Amino acid sequence: MALIPFLVDTFNEPIIQLIAVLIVFGIGLIQGIILGRSILVRFPRLQNHLKTVSVTLFFLFLANAILSVPRFASPEKIDLFNLSAGNTGEIASSLFLIFGMNTGFLTILAISVTVMTFVLLKFTNLGGAAKIFVLFSSILLLLLTGLSRLTDLTPSTFEVLLYFLYQLGFTIGILVGTIRKIKPKKLGL
Repeated sequence: MALIPFLVDTFNEPIIQLIAVLIVFGIGLIQGIILGRSILVRFPRLQNHLKTVSVTLFFLFLANAILSVPRFASPEKIDLFNLSAGNTGEIASSLFLIFGMNTGFLTILAISVTVMTFVLLKFTNLGGAAKIFVLFSSILLLLLTGLSRLTDLTPSTFEVLLYFLYQLGFTIGILVGTIRKIKPKKLGL
């Protein structure tokens, strides 16, 4: 069953699918560009090594996109009512299960990139509509991911495709946002 069951019939129409694909990819692209540009504004010394920074961020976020899709496609279900908390080891195991860190190094890498994104959001100079857009998109994605892990709902193939396109758009947006230097603003008298 899909994460958003009431939209399943709507997504059967090809024109609606195309519109959804373009919108989701566009949201990821815009969010990546905003974050990439704000990183360069906040950390102007990175502009001295622009190609290295751009390529490094691109590959980090590409790895995050590739590693996140399988976790989103078939999430490990968590039953909050049947978690055992007998000793310290079981508590740690339950916490690793809840935060999705029980599957190895690659999952830790993907989580680290996601956390890095939120840290960068905190330190960048985002304001106004851009900050609201980025936060709303991130929170919506977090809610959908949580819904897939904490309920019996599983994302449909189309929802997994949309998730991948969002991540791909975000990755390309980071590259586009960091590939060109930002000219300093001229002060007017």
